Amino acid sequence: MTDSRHALIIANDRYDDQGLKKLKAPAQDAAALERVLHDPQIGDFEVEVVHNASADLMRRRIQGFFNERDRADTLLLHFSCHGLKSESGELYLAASDTEPPLLAATAVPSQFVRGCMYGTRAGRTVLFLDCCYGGAFSRGSTSVRSSGEINALESFAKGEPATGRGWAVITASDSMEYAFEGSQLAENSAPRPSLFTHAVVEGLQTGEADLDADGNVSLDDLYEYVYRQVQEQNPHQTPKKAAELRGELHLAHSRRGRIKIVAVPSPPSLQAAMNSEEFLTRQGAVTELRKRLRRKELPMAEGARQHLEEVARNDIQPIAELASEALSEIHLAPSPRHLDFGRAPQGSPPRKQPVTLYGPPLARHCVAQPQQTWLRVDPTPTGLEVHVDTTTAGHRSGAIVLKGVADEAVIHVEAVVDPVSERNARPPSNGSTAPTRQSHAKRETVTTEPARIPSRPKKPPERTTHQPSPSHRAPTLAGAALALAATSVITLVLALQAAVAAVMARGDAGPTGNVEDDIRDHGALTPLIVCLITGAMALVTGAFARHELGARQEHYTSKATSGTRTLTAVAKGLAIPTLTLAVLAGITYLVGSGHW
Repeated sequence: MTDSRHALIIANDRYDDQGLKKLKAPAQDAAALERVLHDPQIGDFEVEVVHNASADLMRRRIQGFFNERDRADTLLLHFSCHGLKSESGELYLAASDTEPPLLAATAVPSQFVRGCMYGTRAGRTVLFLDCCYGGAFSRGSTSVRSSGEINALESFAKGEPATGRGWAVITASDSMEYAFEGSQLAENSAPRPSLFTHAVVEGLQTGEADLDADGNVSLDDLYEYVYRQVQEQNPHQTPKKAAELRGELHLAHSRRGRIKIVAVPSPPSLQAAMNSEEFLTRQGAVTELRKRLRRKELPMAEGARQHLEEVARNDIQPIAELASEALSEIHLAPSPRHLDFGRAPQGSPPRKQPVTLYGPPLARHCVAQPQQTWLRVDPTPTGLEVHVDTTTAGHRSGAIVLKGVADEAVIHVEAVVDPVSERNARPPSNGSTAPTRQSHAKRETVTTEPARIPSRPKKPPERTTHQPSPSHRAPTLAGAALALAATSVITLVLALQAAVAAVMARGDAGPTGNVEDDIRDHGALTPLIVCLITGAMALVTGAFARHELGARQEHYTSKATSGTRTLTAVAKGLAIPTLTLAVLAGITYLVGSGHW
């Protein structure tokens, strides 16, 4: 998110007036909403929470929140409290010291909030109102009597803002109404106030609110998601929305977003070659599409990918295999796939480790979605940088899902954060001095990235992420297989030359000659034996190379993978016919030597 983003959450669940019913949801909802809005991977808001404040403090915080803003700011104000209606029909938001008979003096009028919203210089302002009359008063309370419905949306969605690019209001229900049956509250006449905020938190945290799956949760996405969720749980509650916005407002990043690239179709001449009746023409088209797949221009590469997928589905097997081989180059290939941060003291600066993404630009173009709030991912020129938050102690085990244009990959992350009480008993794993205690009063702090500190491995060295990656093993084995196969070919040629010379010598000797002596004299057996040994070793070494590539594919770049497969295929193509000829030559010698 490039703009400055600020959120103010006001949650009141305890009231001095005995007539106001204590609420259960606001405190928990405020904490959950704070976490999801503050998360840099989701909302990326600077968040302030006001809990059980007096009416005077609420007014001060609200006005201060809207003051001194500019057009680059996006503001989000959330209320979770009781809503009260005056005799004149105006909506008031209850504070901890609100007295229902004295609403103008002890509660916050909607007109005050509306004035702050429309007077701010912030570019965009969003108001979430999660309060209703149902259940607002204790049983037997007669301090306030029912006076009909009030439309909460109309209390805020009036007039035009003086500055900025627009505003939006989303309320938990279409109208807020309280009802009594004599002195008994008809509590079943109204919904639970936690449904709305819970749906907001769930939609943002899981990414389910990203209805169009574009990687962002817009205001319209969130409203539609919340509307459906609330209606499913309580058909009597209908969230409402009013907005005057220029352009689309993105409230959060989505953890479920997929990569979307507008493809540039391949040239008509290339498409015509793909549909040609000639085998070689279609083969050449696949080769050209493979080149376009590696281009830096992502729309062009995406167009080539879509055409290659069509070829892989519809063409004959040899052409389809070529297309599938080309498509394998854009599979996600992060390295390493397992990050172990070792031990870290609670409250220490966030740990970080790099992850390299291999392959052409289209393969490296992906969305990183941390599945836990203590994980953060930043892009780097070569891939990603993973950060682990050390605020909370305990064993951490999480995952980062990478979603690309072709497939998905998962990076597993582990860390152990030692409690504060253990700092003196166990020195920091990186040998540095213990960090200063961080304040947890607010979640608005900005952490700076320290220099990378090597972590102590929890497990044997072969399991740690700092072990050198065997990224050259498979290509080396493939090269050795090719060298052995070439040796077998050379020695077979030498053996055959010696055998021909021996046969000619046997013919010149006449009846007194012996073919076995001639074979030994010309040294035909030695190169034949070497040929058999090196040919067999070439096949075995190539098999090891393919096994290594399949078992540790994530450690190899697409270039190394393609090179390994090519070398092993050539080695196999040389070794098998060479061994076949060598075996036939050996059988011929064993069977025929006694008769010559």
